[in-house]
Amino acid sequence: MSQDNLVRVQCTECKKGIYNTFKNKKKIKEKLELLKHCAFCRKHTKHVELKGK
Repeated sequence: MSQDNLVRVQCTECKKGIYNTFKNKKKIKEKLELLKHCAFCRKHTKHVELKGK
């Protein structure tokens, strides 16, 4: 994986961006939404992609 495919996702409840993941930006045009475990909320919450650089 290359560095330009790296995206950061942020918790929608506490607004702390703690996960980095990869996305194929040529095939997926919309923002990424994942259910991840938030260590700050201590539960599974929806995480959305942050705006790129």
